[in-house]
Amino acid sequence: MNAPHTYAPTLADGVIDWLTNGTRDERYIDNIFAQMCIRLQQAGIPLKRSTLHVMIHHPQWLGARMMWSDGKREAEITLADYDVRERSEYIGSSANEIHDGADEVREKLEQDSPLGRKHALYDDMRSLGMTDYVAWPLLHTLGKRHVVTFATDRPGGFEDVHIAGLKKLLPVLALVSEIRIKNRLARTLLETYVGSHAGELILAGATRRGTGTTVRAAIMICDLRDFTKISDNWPRDDVIDLLNDYFDAMSEPIARHGGEILKFIGDGLLAIFPLHQPNACANLLRALAEAREAMAALNDRNSATGRAPLNYGIGVHVGDVMYGNIGSAQRLDFTVIGPAVNMASRLEALTKTLGRNVLLSRDFAELVEKEFALEHVGRHEVRGFNAPIELYAYPARAISG
Repeated sequence: MNAPHTYAPTLADGVIDWLTNGTRDERYIDNIFAQMCIRLQQAGIPLKRSTLHVMIHHPQWLGARMMWSDGKREAEITLADYDVRERSEYIGSSANEIHDGADEVREKLEQDSPLGRKHALYDDMRSLGMTDYVAWPLLHTLGKRHVVTFATDRPGGFEDVHIAGLKKLLPVLALVSEIRIKNRLARTLLETYVGSHAGELILAGATRRGTGTTVRAAIMICDLRDFTKISDNWPRDDVIDLLNDYFDAMSEPIARHGGEILKFIGDGLLAIFPLHQPNACANLLRALAEAREAMAALNDRNSATGRAPLNYGIGVHVGDVMYGNIGSAQRLDFTVIGPAVNMASRLEALTKTLGRNVLLSRDFAELVEKEFALEHVGRHEVRGFNAPIELYAYPARAISG
């Protein structure tokens, strides 16, 4: 019969207890990490510098590094893009070794490495006066491996008792960090696929089909012209690059001016500017002005490579929309519906007939005409609506004054 396993006390036991029981109300892992390092120092572990490297799978960023150093109350966060693994700063580093399966990377910095490690990281550590450096995998569920490192400037480096305490800490830090990282990942995924405001509502529990609210908003619908012809004649990768460039040109100004993109529909997008925000309608037109400039710059770049210019149509209206969960029992979409959305869609379609890039309804124009010089284009029949609608165009340089 096996003897019962005993757990030898270590210098980190108090910190482990705090991680287990004292961090429930702390939302952010970088705050927990910095406080953990300070507590390890107070417990007698001669920690001078520590880093936590986590994979975050953001649309723009592969991972993040949190770095704490002696005397700091907070961790410094640095983001790493998807190309980092091809650069010298990563190749051959301790993080590289850990991600490749190493269980430990230990470097005694007061002497030449017996393993022949010559990475710039170790030279940097020596220049900072570090004497010992250790990196371990932080193991999350389903085989996910993150990295934590510890360094000291104590003469002779870490003692065995220090290493024992740090090692004992790892499983608890893994559990605590995984919860926060997955919470952040859930938020990132929702922001990426449904938008920041809808993401907040979903995280707060707005997941029941049919639930929603009425929102008064300015609505814009944008569509790329001749996309079917482009997609039929261009290589697939070129089409994807074109769409991404087009959506960047349109989307970034919308987000910058307080709009929310609710969905991409093939080569189109639907966005709203809720009227509870100050100057929402004016901000929508400012976003369109910047998007127009971005599209012109994109077309200049495309023409230099022999590509035809991209044309687009945008319809803008204002009104009440139902904002909430719509779909099947198992698959929901968080979006807006209502006559105001239909009107914006019809105006976008009319841009083809009237030869204008942007058409605005009279209801919308009345809210911005004192600030913007709009062009009246008459009354026109709009499919699905009984009476002709008075329309305006948004010409270039349309801001008065």
